[in-house]
Amino acid sequence: MKTVLTRDFLALILSVAVVGVGYGATLPLTALALSQAGYGTAVIGLLTATQAFGGLAVAPLAAWVSTRFTNRQVITGAVLAVALATAAMQITANLWAWALLRMVCGAALMLLFTIGEAWVNQLADDTNRGRVVAIYATTFTLFQMAGPVLVSQIADSLTWRFAICGAIFLVALPMLAAMRGTARASNVHDTHDGHDGHGHAAQAGSWRHVLPRMPALVLATAFFALFDTLALSLLPLFAMDHGIGSEEAVLFASAVLLGDTALQFPIGWLADKLGRERVHALAGITVAVLLPLLPFVMGTPWLCWPLLFVLGAAAGAIYTLAVVACGERFEGVALVSASAVVSASWSAASFAGPIVTGALMEHAGRDAMLWVLFAGVLVFLFALQWERTRRLVQA
Repeated sequence: MKTVLTRDFLALILSVAVVGVGYGATLPLTALALSQAGYGTAVIGLLTATQAFGGLAVAPLAAWVSTRFTNRQVITGAVLAVALATAAMQITANLWAWALLRMVCGAALMLLFTIGEAWVNQLADDTNRGRVVAIYATTFTLFQMAGPVLVSQIADSLTWRFAICGAIFLVALPMLAAMRGTARASNVHDTHDGHDGHGHAAQAGSWRHVLPRMPALVLATAFFALFDTLALSLLPLFAMDHGIGSEEAVLFASAVLLGDTALQFPIGWLADKLGRERVHALAGITVAVLLPLLPFVMGTPWLCWPLLFVLGAAAGAIYTLAVVACGERFEGVALVSASAVVSASWSAASFAGPIVTGALMEHAGRDAMLWVLFAGVLVFLFALQWERTRRLVQA
């Protein structure tokens, strides 16, 4: 990497680390606060989903934003918005106000992650893309993992807990100041479709052009979005239903995130060496095998914690390798559009998933969460195989 790109990369990594802490704390803190106020999992799932709705609403604007504002401007604005919205939850307990504030957070975070992921992919090439994206994903997850730990320490600080979470995001601002202010997405189409000339740029950069070429990537993102959201918001409730104490139950999410954090770089390296698609399928199969085992090992710590660790690593790899695949297939505005499609998929799954899962857990038992995730990973594996078969037929 050139020096200026390395500086931007480090600034982005550090700011994403801070965002990870705040994000990892806000979701479980919101769920815990609602639970303490007497609300059930259906209401908790609905409030969690409103954040995703905000992301969905702004997703179609991501490519437009990327051509008119610099990376630093977009990410700085997003950080300020999510910080203020989170802190504002401190001054009201009204559910409608909370829903609106979570929507603001979702819109800001969607822009932050879309621009960040597209830009990280631009820094990489096909020989190291798995490792570069893994560094980005690992950093976010590593610090996101600290969120539930923070919640376990401030959960009883009724006066300041949301204000503390909001202030965390502001720590990212000095790092963002180090980023250059001239990086905008160029009006360049992807180089894998055989077109040339500026006449095709708008078409190649639209979501209508990129979406048909990434069905498995959309479903991979949807699955991990569901997994990540449920792990942070409803997994602690699932654990408590199986006899785990509240403080330990909150740490279940951290165990999942620890696996995601620790093994993303090795998995990225493996994908660079063995092929992204092969490792992608292996990660999905691992999740499908481990999910049904979780209820049976809850009372056996030496089995439960390693299972959560490996489960988090495999689920995280499903998403990381989807981001890698976007960089393999697209560039320029088309890459931003592909990243926006990925973000929209994340938001859609995060919106619908908690609503459906929360209602199912309330009426069919807490184990319903596992079967929702199991169905999701099977759909991803089917799409990955269908995509591979279609490519072989076309070849």
